Amino acid sequence: MSLQSDIESIVKSVDLELYDAVIVSENDETIYRVSVMSTEVEDGKRKGVSLDTCVELTHMISPLLDVTPPVSGDYRLEVGTAGIERKLTNIGHFKKSVGEKVSVLYSGKEKARGVLKKVEGSALFIETADDTVEIEFNDVIKAKTYFEW
Repeated sequence: MSLQSDIESIVKSVDLELYDAVIVSENDETIYRVSVMSTEVEDGKRKGVSLDTCVELTHMISPLLDVTPPVSGDYRLEVGTAGIERKLTNIGHFKKSVGEKVSVLYSGKEKARGVLKKVEGSALFIETADDTVEIEFNDVIKAKTYFEW
């Protein structure tokens, strides 16, 4: 099994879903960032994940990384939620964001903002103020979820 699938199994064991696991560099520091989200939906929105749960996951994932480090050299493990506003970089991210508000830049300079209604194959369907727009995932340049205050 790969490191990603091992981490996914650990995350599932506490009834959460793995959103992403990435290596980032910030302030001359290497960070292995594991982002999770709740599988539970309440009032049409995903429930939050507590800080205690993130700490628990950190303690569960850390021994695995001692055996199978994600990078060579020093790094810091960071476990947190994917957040309300997050980047959508792969088709899986879009599938996990159905029902949420998204902003998508695609096909050059075109932009769609609205509710992601569904993902069928590689087609994204976004309900905007005027219409429902169908966007092919391969045409997406940049995308994120957003929250209106």
